[in-house]
Amino acid sequence: MFLIAGPCAIESRDIVLQTAETLRRLCYDLGITLYFKSSFDKANRTSDSSRGVGIDEGLRILEEVKREFNLPIVTDVHESWQCDPVSAVADVIQIPAFLSRQTDLLQAAAATGRIVNVKKGQFMAPWDMKGAIEKIEHIHPDAAREGKIWLTERGSSFGYGRLIVDMTSLVEMRRFGCPVVFDATHSVQQPSSQAGITGGNRAMVPYLMRAALAVGVDGLFIETHPDPDQAISDAANQVRLADMESLLKQALEIDALTTNR
Repeated sequence: MFLIAGPCAIESRDIVLQTAETLRRLCYDLGITLYFKSSFDKANRTSDSSRGVGIDEGLRILEEVKREFNLPIVTDVHESWQCDPVSAVADVIQIPAFLSRQTDLLQAAAATGRIVNVKKGQFMAPWDMKGAIEKIEHIHPDAAREGKIWLTERGSSFGYGRLIVDMTSLVEMRRFGCPVVFDATHSVQQPSSQAGITGGNRAMVPYLMRAALAVGVDGLFIETHPDPDQAISDAANQVRLADMESLLKQALEIDALTTNR
């Protein structure tokens, strides 16, 4: 089991470095491979909220994390032109769920040669992710065979302001032969539930995480922040950094049972 973790948005250098240092120590002690993730731009906000520090400053901070802590980096892109500069720093280019069918964006990410993590759209069936794989393989034919396509489940729309996780989607997507990741924090979002701002319920993160691990996944995606209630993005569903140790210990216990089954 590998872990993608970090604060949702890059708010400041200090918060990012503090989170990276804590996660690196924790994952080293637990024997977990960590990919540090944070976003330089939250371009898909429901309202005109703070979006982060932008691509130039964001990549400088992520490059410092990579250099200082020797961690592989995950960050997301929203436009095709961003893939090239992002690939100079990031080891994994993430395609946001809302953009998971965007052909030009998928193929620009594939052209970098980096791992492409495609988050399944809230509006997509798991078997529809075959189309995203084919678009990437049009540019990089061996991408799936080389482990350079990851598929991430982050919940499906359930009416207005709610998400639901179909655990069978994890099984369906693993049939494509790509590593499958479960996004435990975005799956507890409550979109646009707080006067145009996305809410959530971080108390449900451990339950959904345990269920996904019992089904079987290759990785976990968990956004975390030293003080999530003050975060500029996903404040209601990010996990407190202080709670990550106990959460990851639970994850390892269940993953060991599933792997050995």
